Amino acid sequence: MTRAMILAAGRGERLRPYTDHLPKPLLEVGGKPLIVRHLESLAAAGVCEVIINIGHLGDLIVEKLGYNWQGVRIIYSDERSGRLETGGALIRALPQLGGAPFLLVNGDICTDFPLNVLLQVSPAAVYLVLVPNPPHHPAGDFALNAGMVVLQGEERHTYAGIARIDPALLRGYPEQSAPLAPWLRQWIAAGVVEGTLYQGIWTDVGTPERWQVAQEICRVRQDGI
Repeated sequence: MTRAMILAAGRGERLRPYTDHLPKPLLEVGGKPLIVRHLESLAAAGVCEVIINIGHLGDLIVEKLGYNWQGVRIIYSDERSGRLETGGALIRALPQLGGAPFLLVNGDICTDFPLNVLLQVSPAAVYLVLVPNPPHHPAGDFALNAGMVVLQGEERHTYAGIARIDPALLRGYPEQSAPLAPWLRQWIAAGVVEGTLYQGIWTDVGTPERWQVAQEICRVRQDGI
């Protein structure tokens, strides 16, 4: 597995006015842009090619990262004419993602999850990383049952925005604006999704308050995330 995709096209409405002039993945946590932290983690996991979808202020991401970041080749999937949401973004990027399973990372999370773990677990068609429910999402998304992700259970957890996906599952979907969540539920119902619960550092940098939480985490861990 040598490819990954970072989702970086969002507008970041809840982070305005900061995102009026800077795309959300370029917000800094602990002195580094979020997207640079993801690239560091992906490179450490052995990923050598990363597809990044760009939309709002995407030119600034290209300017910051270029097309070769410390030996990692970067390919941009352009959504500047109109954001496709996560599902549609994957379909547009499918030609660049290749035929092997790839890693998928949301550009607006801050975590110390070791991405190399996803290269070592079972070869399920989809493998999701779940986290304990944060205060802003108490109901969670999915449950776990003996390593399988299920739709219902006594204890539900939140999708962390980290996954490994076999692109074969995506073939046949049309390229149009579409969220990923309904597809995940379909795949879970079909019994092809495994997962794990990660209880380390994780936060969704979706609001100024949660951005501050991420900053505080990095102040505690000077070695970074």
